[in-house]
Formats: sequence, C-alpha cells, structure tokens
Amino acid sequence: MSYTTDEVLNQIEEEDVRFVRLAFRDAFGVQKNIAVMPGEVKKAFDHGMPINAREIAGFADSPYASLYLKPDPATLTILPWRSESGKVLRMFCDVCTPDGEVYACDTRDILRKAAARAREAGVEFRFSIESEFYLFLLDEEGRETKIPYDRAGYLDIAPVDKCENIRREINLTIERMGLTPERSHHERGPGQNEIDFHYAKPLKAADQITTFKMAVRTIADRHGLYADFSPMPLPDQPGNGYHINLYAVNEAGEDVAIQAAAGIMEVIRDITIFLNPTDDSYSRLGSSTAPDRADWSREGKSELMYIETFNGRTRVELRSPDASGNPYLVYALLIYAGLSGIGRKLSLPEEMTQNADLLPSSRKEAGKIALGSAFVRQIIPEEILRVYCSRP
Repeated sequence: MSYTTDEVLNQIEEEDVRFVRLAFRDAFGVQKNIAVMPGEVKKAFDHGMPINAREIAGFADSPYASLYLKPDPATLTILPWRSESGKVLRMFCDVCTPDGEVYACDTRDILRKAAARAREAGVEFRFSIESEFYLFLLDEEGRETKIPYDRAGYLDIAPVDKCENIRREINLTIERMGLTPERSHHERGPGQNEIDFHYAKPLKAADQITTFKMAVRTIADRHGLYADFSPMPLPDQPGNGYHINLYAVNEAGEDVAIQAAAGIMEVIRDITIFLNPTDDSYSRLGSSTAPDRADWSREGKSELMYIETFNGRTRVELRSPDASGNPYLVYALLIYAGLSGIGRKLSLPEEMTQNADLLPSSRKEAGKIALGSAFVRQIIPEEILRVYCSRP
C-alpha cells in the first residue's frame, strides 16, 4: 500500500507509534537509520532530519557537513517484531542537501532516475530475486560461529531441515511488511536457505531486499542464530548467490528481454565491481555452480545468464551477483545496460562457449576495469566509484 504524508501522520496517531526510524543506505547498500519521536516526523517531511554526512561510506567527501533525511511516505511499514504497545514505524528516506536537492550519491535516487529513463524510452523492467543465506549458531556470549544450524541438503524437509520454521516465520513477517515472497526452501549447504520474491518494479524490488535482509537477521537473532548473506561463508560448501531475474517489455508489449540481456552481457565486466564488491565475492565466482565467464545458456548449469521462455515470456536470470552488492546501484546499472541493448537491438553471442570472456578474478581487477569504463562513469558518481575501487 502507498501512503501520503497526511496518511502517515494519521497512522502514527492511530497505531500508537512511539518511535519512527528514518532509514537510508550508504554507498555499499548497508542500511542505516536514525530514530525520532512521532512529533518530529512533520519536521522531517518538511525540512529533513540532519545526519553527519562525513561519517557515511560514500558521503565522506561531501561538501556539506550535514545532509538531511526526507522520508518517502510510500515506504511506510510497521516493524512487526517490536512491541504492539508503542509501535515502531520505518520509512526509507531521500538523502538531501541543505537546499533540499537529493544528494548525488544517494543510491536510491540513482535507481529512481534509471527507472524514469526506462519509462521515457517506453520500456518496463521488472526484477525478482533468489536470495541465499546460511543460519549459524551463536555461542554462549552471543558471538557468531560458523557452526551450521542443521546438516540438511537441497529441498530437504523436517526434521533434518531444522530451518523450516524460521523460514516460515520470515515469510509471514515480511509479508506483513508489504513484501511479496514467492517460495522458500533449504538449499544445498548445511544451514543454507533460499527465499525468492515475485517480480516488482525496480525501486520496490531494491527496497524489498533491503528490508528482507534486516528482517532475516532480526528473526535469526531472536532464535539465537546468525544469518550470513556473505558470498562464501564456508570455504568447502556452496556460496550464497543473489540471482536476479529480469524481464523487459516495450510500449508495444513486445518482449525485449533478450536485447536487454545482450546489453548487460556487453558491459558485465565493467559493472562486476558493483555486483561483487568484496574480496570474498571472487572466492565464490567459479566455485560450485557460480559462473566465472560471460556466457549464457538455456540449460541452467553454471552460466552467467540462464535464459528461459515460459508462457510466451522470456526470463533472464543473472547468476553472478551476491548479496554484498547495493541493489539500488545494481538495478540501475542493469537498466541502463539493458536500455543500451534494446536501443541498438543487440543479439546475444554464441550460447555457452568456452571462448567467452572471463569475469574479473579479483576485486582489484574488477575495480580497475570499472575505473576505465565510460559506461560506468556515465552513471556512477565519482565519489562512489572511488570508494568501491579503493575499498580496503
């Protein structure tokens, strides 16, 4: 459901809301927030709430000492795991300059502009995700371990699948928060899970994964567990993927997903640093079924893109990303690359060939390629590009 400013203010009063979290993201997509009392929300809508810009990754070189959070009322959600008496409400915010303009390094706004560009071109993109994560035990002092919660395998059921009840709680919780999970199951690794989402418009899809990761970690912690989305939590087990499914149609209703896929394939090496931003990301690529080259097929093996046509609609599954990426930047880059392919009516290269270009094998290599990419520099602000490519 989408809300107006007045509806948010009314709901705060009607729902006995005692705290309001104003959430935003740093350059790497890590969710941050400040909490305000309900009486401060009108001020936040009108003028924004200040934050120390230079303490935020990607904002450190801001010419402004303070940036201002302005809530997006359409993103209102009550946090279900908090007390019913004195509820906590959360809204995502635009990060604005003192003169009220959205800050250039606000990655949510970068995606918003990409979606607007697609609409201008008469193309509709939708994204869905398949997100994997491990559940590990905490020790007696609440510290993370690498001991899996169970020893189950792919699509196993209870009692060997001990994660079943937690997945159910996650799905029911995020559904109450306005998310649209589609299916869930135990994955191949011990304690490894997957939850998939229905297709959504780009901004909603990115908001969903940001909310989803927060909810999963919160619910896991309430069960004495740690949810690990990192690319390779266990060196001898399958890594965690973040497979992105996309479809694209033009204003005539024609399926243009293949052309979009060709545009993405053309710049995949340029944008890999944003799809795979950590050193650990490159331990996953090329291991198990994770791809290590720019290829595609209709077979569903270890290719970069798995392409399937079902009920007259083409689904493109991009299999290299992991959940350490910032979904707002990732989707923005995929939209611009897809528009480039659609605009030039590109075709995909030969299917599943060993001659396909290799993906970068390290974060250092990926950063160097991105720094030299004219495509990337048209989209990503210099400050964000710099922090990705020089991240220690």
